[in-house]
Amino acid sequence: MSTPQSLTHSQIDFVNNDFEALASHMRHCARAHGRWFSMRSHMQRMRALVAGRIVTMACIAVAFGIGLFAVA
Repeated sequence: MSTPQSLTHSQIDFVNNDFEALASHMRHCARAHGRWFSMRSHMQRMRALVAGRIVTMACIAVAFGIGLFAVA
């Protein structure tokens, strides 16, 4: 009959691993909310606003340029 190698539980420290993960997350958040956080946040909002309209604006600019060229 086969018996297991060890009947004791493995020494896994879940609390220490969770603490390290939380500390890493807190360091990441602190770096993300640094000196330029408000500027990056504003630029991210502007990029989201412009990104959806950039192709449309480019097409309008090209059509306007062709129209001006045709009139002249």
